[in-house]
Amino acid sequence: MTHEAAPPNLTPAQRQLRRLREFVSTQVVGQELLIERMLIALLADGHILVEGAPGLAKTRAINVLSRAIEGDFQRIQFTPDLLPADLTGTEVYRPQDGSFHFQMGPLFHNLVLADEINRSPAKVQSALLEAMAERQVTVGRTTYRLPDLFMVMATQNPIEQEGTYPLPEAQLDRFMLYIRIGYPEARHEREILHLVRNEARRGGRRPEAEFEPIRQAELFAAREEVLDVYLAEPLEQYLLQLVLATRSPGAYDGDLQRWLQYGASPRASIALDRCARARAWLQGRDFVAPEDIQALAPDVLRHRLVLAYEAEAEGITADRIVGELLRRVAVP
Repeated sequence: MTHEAAPPNLTPAQRQLRRLREFVSTQVVGQELLIERMLIALLADGHILVEGAPGLAKTRAINVLSRAIEGDFQRIQFTPDLLPADLTGTEVYRPQDGSFHFQMGPLFHNLVLADEINRSPAKVQSALLEAMAERQVTVGRTTYRLPDLFMVMATQNPIEQEGTYPLPEAQLDRFMLYIRIGYPEARHEREILHLVRNEARRGGRRPEAEFEPIRQAELFAAREEVLDVYLAEPLEQYLLQLVLATRSPGAYDGDLQRWLQYGASPRASIALDRCARARAWLQGRDFVAPEDIQALAPDVLRHRLVLAYEAEAEGITADRIVGELLRRVAVP
């Protein structure tokens, strides 16, 4: 796998994250978009919702990332019989002294994979999304803080819809990014075949590449650098206009007015700001460019738009609406 040469003026943190991205790319083939968005969410301190067919290395991607940043990983398979306590933990009675002891649930890890989140009912979804928003869990009268480094990657299967519980719009808004991934290209699939074949010769074991994990303190320092990335006033206005256009689409086009029932919340502006800075920083720049905002606008906005009945009847998708807005809102 080839990578572009690093700019000469990168900071030590940028060089570290570039090496991290290259390492994950050697372990997860053909999912460059997912890898970039995971790193953006990690640097922007947000959560991601990933939609893709089974077998696209979603679990492996976040597992590899957790090992590369000295973070512990937990996978939760969402099923219809799951209970909120299965995520948050519960009080366990100790008959020896008649006391209760809190046993932490799987949410008390750094990186959490909520696999097929839409297969569990609303109570379980709410327990997860409350923990995502508040960064804490309350059991009984006691509140427990989640780790300082805490990111949830939830997945949805777009193929099977029977027996699922779609996430309400207010809960979707808690996710910083909603990513859609597809099948790998032919050249990547060929590379996957070779990797799997070599694994089979080693008894199913994949040789782990040497990579010194990034300490969490170093990751928090990288987040501080991301916040310092310069966003010019005209670009800030452009970012805001994109979000505001989802609330007043009639100012740009009559069809957009018919298609959109509700626009994006202020969380969209915050997410687009932080993610655009993170993307620019990952690419070795200390300033945000228009393409950073444009590249991330679909992932930030698609799950925050509530489409009207007319749009659904005409087969109009949120991605098409975001594309129309990107064409119509003037770039400074």
